[in-house]
Amino acid sequence: MLGFLKKEKNEVVAPVKGVCIPIEKVQDPVFSSKMMGDGFAVIPEDDTVVAPVSGEIVMLPASRHAFGLRTKAGMEVLVHIGIDTVSLNGEGFTVLASQGARVHAGDPVIRIDRSLISGKGFDLTTMVIFTEGYEKQVVLDAFGKTVKAGEAVLA
Repeated sequence: MLGFLKKEKNEVVAPVKGVCIPIEKVQDPVFSSKMMGDGFAVIPEDDTVVAPVSGEIVMLPASRHAFGLRTKAGMEVLVHIGIDTVSLNGEGFTVLASQGARVHAGDPVIRIDRSLISGKGFDLTTMVIFTEGYEKQVVLDAFGKTVKAGEAVLA
């Protein structure tokens, strides 16, 4: 009845089902060196990539290989699907939500064709990078474990 008085949760959820790894283990120095910010990654075992936080989709390039979110509190999060997948120019990616949309953590944003993309030799490791507004070091109990899309990994 008084749902409008509920405070928005600030949890971060896994963007896709798969094995969660530290960002330092990603096979791309731009991400593993934390040049863009700290975060974590998941090696996908499923095709649906969800919003890791609740907020507005503020960036969704035509290549559909990534999306950016901004929470009400101003935290900015980048979800980058795969390594060098921008060169696919959108092939293998289906957008399920649009730029400007408000999403909740766990809402589907992009569907990937894993067999097509990995068949072309691309690493589909999916990174969640805190580009603004998150200053703590990212250390998760989930590292090395299989997580489900939408499962809380950081509170």
